[in-house]
Amino acid sequence: MAARQPQWGLGRAGVRRDGRIPLRAPGQGRAVRLFFGACALLSAASLLYLWVDWPKLLSRAPNIGRSFVKLFTFDFTGFSATLSAFGESVSMTVLATIYSALLGILFGALMCRSLVKNHIAIGALSAVFTFVRAVPSVVWVLLVLVCLGFGPATGIVGLSVHSIAFFAKAYAQSFDDVGGDVVEALTAAGANRLQIFFRGILPAALSSIVAWFSLRVETNFSESTVLGMVGAGGIGFVISSNIQNYRYGRAGVAIVLVFLFAYLVETGFSKMKRAYLMDH
Repeated sequence: MAARQPQWGLGRAGVRRDGRIPLRAPGQGRAVRLFFGACALLSAASLLYLWVDWPKLLSRAPNIGRSFVKLFTFDFTGFSATLSAFGESVSMTVLATIYSALLGILFGALMCRSLVKNHIAIGALSAVFTFVRAVPSVVWVLLVLVCLGFGPATGIVGLSVHSIAFFAKAYAQSFDDVGGDVVEALTAAGANRLQIFFRGILPAALSSIVAWFSLRVETNFSESTVLGMVGAGGIGFVISSNIQNYRYGRAGVAIVLVFLFAYLVETGFSKMKRAYLMDH
C-alpha cells in the first residue's frame, strides 16, 4: 500500500497546495463585491430619487470651462478691500482655533480615561460633543447670528462652538493613546493627576496636538470662507458678492488668496511637526 502523501492545503498559515501564499484572505473577495454592489445600488437609487436632467446638464457643461476662464482672468480692482476681507477671515480663523484648542485640551483631559475614572461623566461629555459636532458650523453661525447680528464676532463664536467639540474628541483620543505606562510610572513616583497630565501625558501627545491643530486651522479657514456668505463677513462675502454681480476676475483674486493661505498653513505645520519629531 502506497504511503499517503501529505496534503498542503490552506492551513493555519494560509499556504496553498502549490506553496504560494494567497494575497487575499478567504471571503475577502465576496465582501468587496458586496461593498461595491451596495455602492452601485445606492448611487442608482439616489440618481432616480433626484431625477437629474442629464440632457440639460450636459448642454450646460461647457459653461463650466468658460466660468473658470473668467475666474482666472484676474481683476485687481478693489484689491485693498479684498485684502482687508482676507485679513478678517484669517483673524477669525486664528482666534476661533486658538480659543477652541485651549478649551479642547481642558475637555480632552476631562475625557481622558487614564486620568478620569468616572465613566458616566466621560460618556455624558462625549455625548454632548457628539451632538455639537453633528450640527454643521453654518447652523451654529445662524443661531449665533440671531443673538449677535452680522459681523466677525458671529463667525468666531460659530466656528468656536464646533471646533471645541472637535478638539475635545481629538485630544481625548491623543491623550488615551499615550498609554498607561506613563501614568503608572508617574503615579508610582507620587505625582498627582495635574502633574501626571502636564509632566507626562501632554508632552507625549504634543505632536498629535500640533497635527490636529494644523488640520483644524485649514478647516476653520475654509469654513470661515463659507460662513462669510451667510453674514459672518470676511473673504467669503467678497467672493459671493463678486460672483453674484458677475465680477469673476475679482472673485478669482480672492480665491487665489484662499488657496495660498491654505497651502502655506499646510506646508508650515508639516515642517514644524517634522522638526519636532527630529528633535525628539
